[in-house]
Amino acid sequence: MKPSELGTLPPLPQLHAFVVLTEELHFGRAATRLGIAQPPLSQQIRRLEDRVGHALFKRSPAGVTLTPAGRELLPAARRALTGLADGLAAARAAGDGRTGRLRVGFAASLALTVLPDLLRTHRDRFPGVHLDLRELTTAPQLTALHEGGIDVGLLRDPPPQDPHLSFRTILTEPFVAVLPTNHPLAAMTTVTLAALSDAPFVLLPREAGPGLHDRITALCATAGFTPHVIQEAAEWLTVCALVEAGLGVSLAPAGIHRIRLKGITFRPVHPSTTHTTVAAAWRTDDGNPLVSGLLATLTRSDVGPS
Repeated sequence: MKPSELGTLPPLPQLHAFVVLTEELHFGRAATRLGIAQPPLSQQIRRLEDRVGHALFKRSPAGVTLTPAGRELLPAARRALTGLADGLAAARAAGDGRTGRLRVGFAASLALTVLPDLLRTHRDRFPGVHLDLRELTTAPQLTALHEGGIDVGLLRDPPPQDPHLSFRTILTEPFVAVLPTNHPLAAMTTVTLAALSDAPFVLLPREAGPGLHDRITALCATAGFTPHVIQEAAEWLTVCALVEAGLGVSLAPAGIHRIRLKGITFRPVHPSTTHTTVAAAWRTDDGNPLVSGLLATLTRSDVGPS
């Protein structure tokens, strides 16, 4: 429909009055139902008939009946009123955060911890909200938040502060040693960090998640060494596969132990002075109610690692 044609549409009160009169077929009863006097109702119908250019009702002392023009208009009038009611309901639902599309970035390792419960609980609470999931490491998530590519990020070890982003911690995890099953330390119940000082390491590249990488190197520093990294991989599953292949050892968040590969073993480390933090991140000035809804879901006690 062209914008110039919008002015030719009858006002919705006229269509409402018309539909009610078709259902009552009596001006007095229709006026009572509409909560107005009969003369204003008659005026509404007259104005609508003027717009159509034909009479819509045949009037008689016994009441009114629809003319052919009125019968033709009735389905369209009902569709218009129903469409408005549906549109208002959809607008209210969107404004309340009950419908819509929310773009969520997540670190791949969270599929092993908080993500399944989060998706299940949020779907139960907000069945009309579609979560558009994007698997991204921490640094790309931060970039996507700044550029508007995602609405919420679920990431590891965010920066201490950001003038444009807000953060909320949702999980902390200790680190575990990732070892080939045939490694001598795999027989231990707990691995001392110093015992890893001479081992080659497989780690995520720092640019993928500077905070996580720095926490791992800081953990090694407490034992007096800097890890000798011989291979990097962008995902923890790949890191574990390379450890299984004998390329080296690794230190990983405890939730990574849910990765099932025959040739690797996970062991707690001592001293465990540093933990990794999982946080939700969002734009501080974002008033999107869908964001608030997801943050509320994250605070529920039934969302978290099992």
